[in-house]
Amino acid sequence: MINEIIADAQKRMQKSIESLQSEFTKLRTGRAHTSLLDSIQVSYYGQETPLSQVASVTVADARTLLVTPWEKNMLQPIEKAILTADLGLNPASSSDAVRVPLPALTEERRREMTKVVRASAENARVAIRNIRRDANHAFKDLLKDKTITEDEERRAQDDMQKLTDKFIGQVDAQLAKKEADLMEV
Repeated sequence: MINEIIADAQKRMQKSIESLQSEFTKLRTGRAHTSLLDSIQVSYYGQETPLSQVASVTVADARTLLVTPWEKNMLQPIEKAILTADLGLNPASSSDAVRVPLPALTEERRREMTKVVRASAENARVAIRNIRRDANHAFKDLLKDKTITEDEERRAQDDMQKLTDKFIGQVDAQLAKKEADLMEV
């Protein structure tokens, strides 16, 4: 019973880490990365469709993404979708593709991005601590029901704390890496 609670908590904590990683990939540093356009939806025959399903997105150079649609008539909708996505990008279409140049980040913008990154990391830490709290409540309920002893409950809480510390360490490592990435000129 205790092992099931800990295993469930570990899975949920891992999902928090994965969520944080996906959050971080959406924030652009100074380099072009195809995941910047992952959240963009394009109107494809009246249906909102992810950009990756109507075009290929590649890195042309360090500061430019190249979006090549599968169908020529999708150039304008793709360009419009990138403009309206509020990512601060100005796409330019040529005859067969859409070029998306990434503007250089100013020092002020880098600092703002660092604040956003720290807030995301703190949200992940809070989520992990909430998972620990839920697990500890489950341990207390088992103790109330006399399913486990006080020693087992204490040991389970210690294990849960070690697990929490491990995952919070992962959040801190991800944060440090992303901050260094952002501040790199």
